Amino acid sequence: MEETSTMPDPAVPGPAPAVPPTPPVPLAALLAREDLGLRQIAGPQDSATVIHWAHTSEMADPYPYLLGGELLLTAGVHVPEAAGSGTYFDDYVSRIVEAGGAALGFGVAPVHDTVPRALVVACDDYGLPLVEVPPRTTFSGVARAVWQLMAQARHTELRRVTEAQQSLAAAAARPDPVPSVLRQLAQRVGGRAALYAPDGGEVASAGRMPTAGAGAGARGEVSGALAGLVAVVRPATGNGSGAGTGDVSAGSGTGTGKGPGGGGPTPSSASDTAAGVHLAAYALGTGQGFVLGVAAPRRDPGDHTIASVGAVLLSLLTGEHQSSTGAARSSALVRLLLGAAPEEVAPLLGGGERWVVVHARPDGPAPDAVTASALGAALGSALVDVDGDVVRVLVPAGRRELTVQPGWTCGVSAAVGPHEWGSGDTQAGRALSRARATRARLVRHGEHQGLADLVPPTEAAAHARTVLAPITANPALTETLRTWLSLHGSWDRTAVALSVHRNTVRQRITRCATLLSTDLDDPDVRMELWFALRQA
Repeated sequence: MEETSTMPDPAVPGPAPAVPPTPPVPLAALLAREDLGLRQIAGPQDSATVIHWAHTSEMADPYPYLLGGELLLTAGVHVPEAAGSGTYFDDYVSRIVEAGGAALGFGVAPVHDTVPRALVVACDDYGLPLVEVPPRTTFSGVARAVWQLMAQARHTELRRVTEAQQSLAAAAARPDPVPSVLRQLAQRVGGRAALYAPDGGEVASAGRMPTAGAGAGARGEVSGALAGLVAVVRPATGNGSGAGTGDVSAGSGTGTGKGPGGGGPTPSSASDTAAGVHLAAYALGTGQGFVLGVAAPRRDPGDHTIASVGAVLLSLLTGEHQSSTGAARSSALVRLLLGAAPEEVAPLLGGGERWVVVHARPDGPAPDAVTASALGAALGSALVDVDGDVVRVLVPAGRRELTVQPGWTCGVSAAVGPHEWGSGDTQAGRALSRARATRARLVRHGEHQGLADLVPPTEAAAHARTVLAPITANPALTETLRTWLSLHGSWDRTAVALSVHRNTVRQRITRCATLLSTDLDDPDVRMELWFALRQA
């Protein structure tokens, strides 16, 4: 089937050639395939020549059907008999080059016994690689080989990106996360990575500035070009988010950049520096004006993805340590460690006078830092602690209504003041135990008024100490009795709440009855013990 199209006007510049998201294939790798028997007979033999796809066309002017970057395959059906004596091949090759074609493959047989000499000369004149395709090799076989090489390159790229992501994440977890991430990023791209402050100064860096062997002078030139690109990419205001990239010429000092409004790290147009170095800059989504600058000796597939991962990690690190809320939380922790009272540091945490403690346990595997942070965000607090298989969250009371969280079982304390955080923690823990025992998603510690509120607290506490004295020395007995009474004497639910065997519950309750010298089947006894346990 012949191709048909309206001829574009050569005087009107067309759009820049598009390239696919798949990794390009070096022409040298295709020539190295012994099963194809391809041979380059004209044009520059440059190892940097790559092809993005293979396309077959027998049109005299293939320009309308080329996207750029392809290996154009032809058997010369379109070539007139007198082509060698005129300008036919010059016109033909010039149109391929104008369309952005990467190379031309000419099939020997069945139309031509050899590659026309005038075509060889034209490809040499226009710098277009010309490949001879032997009779035994079909064009479909060449196209299949291109896609096979692309698949291999894609697999290699994905493996490289995956390994880099893992190493960058591990670096972010080190005691010196920012320098560690920069070192790992510089190693992965084979160049230099630097973090720039909002004022343009270099905060930290790692790796060597690549100069393509041009010497120390070029190193300074590239460094200046990178700083210039950072200035272009940096958000104009401190409320930006996301990241942008750009490339800049070290010779001219001009460049292009994409700011944070672009919706995340996106590659800019490829433009290496005068010293043969590729530069990129990423505005970190911290709202603080930090920028990541990267200088690499070349632009390899996957480099942008790797640098974007590094930018995201650095955004999290700089956001946590440089934001006002992060600094306030750090200050509150230091003051607590140095002996300040909770009520003195509470204002630094952004809450009011009343707080709620939440204990939560996931339905699935034990929680990690990421899932715990997500739960804290859902509850409206960054004050999160992972304690084994339980996540504890300190939430300002009244900030938002605490509701059931999908995938979690939660216990919620009563609203308490900072000096009662410890009591709130105990209440939330008991509420969680009750929630698990009753298979409820959320249980709140009761705040209603009762008969117990009619007794002065000091007298109630003294009475509780007297009643519970025989078992006070054994916290396991006290907690088992409390849980057993709260669950109306259910052995199975108490066992679930305490994570012990039901026989253990029976043994402990029997021991309590013996030490207290009382009948636990008597409802009056149970009521008095429950009153005492509430005051303990």
